[in-house]
Amino acid sequence: MSGLAMAQEVRIGGGGAAIATVFAPMKTEYEKSSGDALTILQSTPVKGLIALEKGEIDIATAAVPLESMLAGAAKEGVKIDPATLQQVEVAKNRVVVFVHKSNTVKRLSKGQLKKIFGGKITNWKELGGKDQAIVVVWGTATPGQNALFSKEILDKEAVTASAVKATDYLSIREMITANPGAIGIDPEGMTMATVNVVDIPVVTSPIIVVTKGKPSAKVEKLLAYYNDEFGYLTK
Repeated sequence: MSGLAMAQEVRIGGGGAAIATVFAPMKTEYEKSSGDALTILQSTPVKGLIALEKGEIDIATAAVPLESMLAGAAKEGVKIDPATLQQVEVAKNRVVVFVHKSNTVKRLSKGQLKKIFGGKITNWKELGGKDQAIVVVWGTATPGQNALFSKEILDKEAVTASAVKATDYLSIREMITANPGAIGIDPEGMTMATVNVVDIPVVTSPIIVVTKGKPSAKVEKLLAYYNDEFGYLTK
């Protein structure tokens, strides 16, 4: 394939966990190898599905079930017939716990996490760490991740009212990087050397891509590339 006329744009929108895990890491290499442009429009799973319905993107992606996306769209006044959609699971999203780079705590159990995020353990010395106040960082624009962690780890108990509010995944990581006492959750795809990752019980959810009807040729091409490179694609 040669010539600018042959290049195509694949527009992807939806949840940050799915984008951070699957599409953002592959963007540069895919564009280089395919000649196509990968346009990423991160929002939320529900907004991604609505954008797909309106024809504004080619793929909606999320780390939450399609049923919850449809319900969320209906609440926004957009009713979508699930029969018009096709979904495929492409990967797994794993929720990880970040702490500051200076933190010496390496492992936390479910029970310890419940007490930390619930505000019942408030100092790292209670966990074998430094005598330092724990600062829980909690995202306000990460609903899918919050719901998963709340269900699997917190048993749906409330997060401490003293939690410091961040916005998106990047904001959570930046706050933890800047605060020695901080702890928060993020998708595994957001891991960087600026934070430490604590060993916790495995918390995962499927990452799906949704298309209107059968995926187009350019979407099939993208998914085939991902499957060839990473070997995970279930129908």
